[in-house]
Amino acid sequence: MKHTISVLVENKFGVLARVAGLFSARGYNISSLAVSETLDPQISCMTIVVQAEDEKILEQIEKQLNKLIDVISVTDFTKKEHVERELVLVKINYLSKQKAQLDKFLKKFLAKVVHGKENTAIIEAVGEQEQIRQLLEGLAKFGVHELVRTGKIAMA
Repeated sequence: MKHTISVLVENKFGVLARVAGLFSARGYNISSLAVSETLDPQISCMTIVVQAEDEKILEQIEKQLNKLIDVISVTDFTKKEHVERELVLVKINYLSKQKAQLDKFLKKFLAKVVHGKENTAIIEAVGEQEQIRQLLEGLAKFGVHELVRTGKIAMA
C-alpha cells in the first residue's frame, strides 16, 4: 500500500538526509519526495510517498521521525481525507497541423502549452497521479522528448 506522509521540519542543513535515512534504514524506497519552504521560511514541508506493506514498521518510522529534533510534526494522509497533486512538464514533438488535435487533447486534462517553438512544445499539467499517467500515455503519440515531474504534494 502506498502511504503519503507529510513532515514539517525546521529548514536546516542535513534534515532531509536524516529523514530519508529513517526510511532507507528499514528498506523502504521513497517513490516520491517533494520539499519546500512553508509560509515561514524557517519551516519546510516534506511530502513523502512510500510503498509499505508492513504498517507496524511504518508506525515505527513515524514515531522515530517524531523523535528527531528538527521534526515539528508528522501526518500520514493515507487514511485521511486529503487533496493530492503532482506537476509535470513534458517536451513533445508536434507538427503545426497537429495543433488543433493537441489543444483538444490537452483541454481534457486542463493542461496547457507553456512554451512552444516550431516543432516542439512544453506542456504543463497539474493533477492526481492517475491523471498525469493518462496524460503521458496520450502525449506519447506526439513523441515525448523530455519529462520532469514533481513528487506528490498533499493537504488535508
